[in-house]
Amino acid sequence: MGESGKQQGVAEVAAERGQLINVAYRLLGSLAEAEDAVQEAYARWYALPPGRQRQIVSPGAWLTTVAGRVCLDLLGSARARRERYVGAWLPEPVPDRTQWAARPGATSGEAADPADQIVLDESVDMALLVVLETMTPAERVAFVLHDVFRYPFAEIAPVLGRTPAACRQLASSARARVRAAPAVGAASEPDQAEAVRRVKEAWQSQDITALVELLAPDAVMTADGGGLSSAVLRPVEGGRRIAEYMLHMASRATGLTLVERSVNGRPGLVAEIGGVPLTVAAFAVAEGRVTRIWVVRNPEKLRAWAG
Repeated sequence: MGESGKQQGVAEVAAERGQLINVAYRLLGSLAEAEDAVQEAYARWYALPPGRQRQIVSPGAWLTTVAGRVCLDLLGSARARRERYVGAWLPEPVPDRTQWAARPGATSGEAADPADQIVLDESVDMALLVVLETMTPAERVAFVLHDVFRYPFAEIAPVLGRTPAACRQLASSARARVRAAPAVGAASEPDQAEAVRRVKEAWQSQDITALVELLAPDAVMTADGGGLSSAVLRPVEGGRRIAEYMLHMASRATGLTLVERSVNGRPGLVAEIGGVPLTVAAFAVAEGRVTRIWVVRNPEKLRAWAG
């Protein structure tokens, strides 16, 4: 192969990185772990002898298979780690890098890697990512690869080490989990943005009546501090209890400001002091009222949000 051919081959392999990051993030719910999985896949690719690389018809498919296997292993070990996690474990929130890079003091080249490569669609909605956490590792891999990325079961089989028929059954079981999950609402983006804006205003004015009205009676708030930042350890259930908790935090939040930002592709809020993000909140809204709030305060999960 000539020098130009080699360069083209390297470029084609490197071009797969964005797709791999998107797959790995949805499989793991963590940008850091997704980056590690993709790096491992590339390390294994470049460890192959040149002759072996040339024999691989589709490097992208090869990298996806390897990254999928790495993610499968990580999901298995993650279960044990999350049993020891302090409080609730929530997926790592992803900012809209175009919007975030426009904040005061940011530069045009500031977008982080790999967060800037995540495609923000319904498959990274926080509500779905939380449901994905209830699946077995094999179910999650089968569901994400087939239902989200449309890989055929024949290509998923080598990732899971199972037959295509078995992979089809795993995806079916995963879909059943999605259908069985409590409905949280799927408001249009303008409707959700309006509800989030009103929550922000009520919180800032410490108007408990307005907050209670904005929260569904059976609303649930889940917080993730990871033992590294203060957060309620168990979900707070009920609109009034959530409103009381939010106002209690507001009374202690000297210098804290709320900023409306896109969180995993949906309108959300970021709480910051002096421009430093301390909390990222994702919301689910139905019929104008908030049904779920997911609050991430673990600083290790907010690195993509830092300036």
